[in-house]
Amino acid sequence: MEKKEWQEKGKGHRERLRKRFEEGGIERFSDEEVVEFLLTLGTPRKDVKAAAREAIHRFGSLSQVLSAPRDKLLQIKGIGPKNALYMRLVHQVAGRYLRDRAKQKPFFGSSKAVFDYLFHSMRDLKREVFKVLFLDRKNQLLADEDVFLGSLTGSAVYPREIMTLALEHKAAALVFVHNHPSGDPAPSPEDRRVTRDLLWAAKLLLIQVLDHIVIGDNRYYSFADEGLIKRFSDQYEERLSSGIAP
Repeated sequence: MEKKEWQEKGKGHRERLRKRFEEGGIERFSDEEVVEFLLTLGTPRKDVKAAAREAIHRFGSLSQVLSAPRDKLLQIKGIGPKNALYMRLVHQVAGRYLRDRAKQKPFFGSSKAVFDYLFHSMRDLKREVFKVLFLDRKNQLLADEDVFLGSLTGSAVYPREIMTLALEHKAAALVFVHNHPSGDPAPSPEDRRVTRDLLWAAKLLLIQVLDHIVIGDNRYYSFADEGLIKRFSDQYEERLSSGIAP
């Protein structure tokens, strides 16, 4: 195929992608087509279909392509520095958009909503990050903060420091969130102990703990959904009624 003919064919394909997006958004796009469309923005005069296909094959999904390290993206033939910049930009803009929306509306009414809010920014982290969502009396988001990095251990988590932050934010309720880089969100015994200790510390200050969510690979574990938040709360009340300090 002559160069001119190939360029005209590629131009027509790009125009069809643009038209499909303008008419119906990306809902009907495959992950590969979304990546291809983004690549055309940084490489408007070259066929990027093969590069998009290789990116999805190598990283597994659209979200993983968007969050892939720059040096890994540049290893794919057809993806240059400008393409990698667009990918990072889209990924970070999407995360900020979700955060800004959450600050303008009442807090989510389900663990799934919390997962959807934070999954984008936490799923591909290589280290564990423990985050706290601070809420007001109307369950609106006051702030979310990364309070420490690393595995949940007694030496890493300090309930007193987290409660101090809660008081500084004048929070009425809390949601704890951390990720498991292994991809398996099942909580460890230490995860359970830390959750219990934090909940008991919050009760002393009359601050409600709504949930602790562990984010894995495309899935999550909710302490509230599994009944553990209620169980820990009941244990606190039992010890209190028995005259045993929690």
